[in-house]
Amino acid sequence: MFESAELGHKIDKATFDAEEPALRQALLDVQSELLERAKFPVVILIGGVDGAGKGETVNLLNEWMDPRHIRTHAMGAPSDEERERPPIWRFWRSLPPKGKVGIFFGSWYTAPIVDRVIGQTKGAELDRALEEIVRFERMLTDEGALVLKFWFHLSKKAQRARLTELEKSPKTRWRVTDTDWANFERYDRFYKISERALRHTSRAEAPWIVVEGTDARYRSLTVGKTILESVRKRLDEGDRHAVASIAPPVAATIDDVHLLRTLDMTTTLSKKSYEDELEKLQGKLNLLTRDAGFTKKRSAVLVFEGADAAGKGGAIRRVTGAIDARQYAVVPVAAPTEEERAQPYLWRFWRNVPRRGKLTIYDRSWYGRVLVERVEGFCKERDWLRAYSEINDFEEQLDRHGTVVVKFWLHITKEEQLRRFEEREAVSFKRYKITPEDWRNREKWEAYERAVADLVDRTSTEIAPWTLVPAVDKYAARIQVLRTVCDRLEAAG
Repeated sequence: MFESAELGHKIDKATFDAEEPALRQALLDVQSELLERAKFPVVILIGGVDGAGKGETVNLLNEWMDPRHIRTHAMGAPSDEERERPPIWRFWRSLPPKGKVGIFFGSWYTAPIVDRVIGQTKGAELDRALEEIVRFERMLTDEGALVLKFWFHLSKKAQRARLTELEKSPKTRWRVTDTDWANFERYDRFYKISERALRHTSRAEAPWIVVEGTDARYRSLTVGKTILESVRKRLDEGDRHAVASIAPPVAATIDDVHLLRTLDMTTTLSKKSYEDELEKLQGKLNLLTRDAGFTKKRSAVLVFEGADAAGKGGAIRRVTGAIDARQYAVVPVAAPTEEERAQPYLWRFWRNVPRRGKLTIYDRSWYGRVLVERVEGFCKERDWLRAYSEINDFEEQLDRHGTVVVKFWLHITKEEQLRRFEEREAVSFKRYKITPEDWRNREKWEAYERAVADLVDRTSTEIAPWTLVPAVDKYAARIQVLRTVCDRLEAAG
């Protein structure tokens, strides 16, 4: 893959001076149109061999384009805050919004490649990491992002010469570190593993562009023209840019059995038993969340979904009532804001992922895409169909990093929902809980039942199973929720 980048491409000064002004103006024009239309973001990855001109190119792009609408992220070693979350978290929170350009100087490829080169991981672990990257980039492009990946290459001989040249001058000596020379000693291994990574992850939706780094003028014009042509093409495509769905719809029911209708809605618990169990389980939950095994190694994400008026808020309050207020955050999820609509769908959930020793409680969640957005037609079919696998990837990454994912669906009968709606309208201090949207959702009860059957079938995994809670009796429902949370945290150790 690197062969074409070892051909000694050069551009003379006269040619560069003739082409640069027009290229700079065209880049500014296309950037202005990108910002004005705000239909998609541009994500630029800069990677490659030390000394191949990565830093100079990043500086040049900020010089040639309007730096006010470019965010450059120099992704070095993760901070303590970043290490306490899944590795991809710090990239999620740095993604550019629609209309903007984000440059990643060092990216999600760096750690998997370096770890394999220095022997911290095996080939199978590298392959798994690369496959996760492929799915991540596919999600970005499915969401509309333009992903441009540049790999700057030098031959071993050229890299030695470049590092030596930089080290000789007092003005550039600071740019050459002991790490650079240590990496040079591993050049052959870096070459082999990097080529493997690039071949595995160069896909139609996000291909690698390998740039020869020997000649500064050549690499500058190559990168500038590639960005210009790619953004121009996407802008010209407009709404025609779409990714066809590759997953067929699945049946909402199997053998005509409706999942939620199989729940035993007659489960009850006396007030005395409820109070006794509540005190016992809240005490246990408090101890579990203060245990050193949790505070140093674990975090938790609790997801509460369910029918309107099923008692999610009451169940959440019984959980939070057992935990130190400094340990948890409750995130109520409503319609996305303008800021959130400018980002990939999962962005607003990723940014609330807890660090070790903390809990994030989602009052409604990322499952809105396969529930409300699906049923109400707020997104296209291909978008909610691909959401199942994206959600499973999200939850798998949380689990692998030590986050316990606990998901609840609280359910009531249609008749019980009507009774609670009417009660809320009749009682002044409960009236805020009922909205016209609740009544509209009720009219689509059967459609929501089918959507829930699909989401449980496709996202109830071994690492993040769904707990279906019959919630006609609030006491029984709250105890089941608390017991499940305790059991999952205890099992995680």
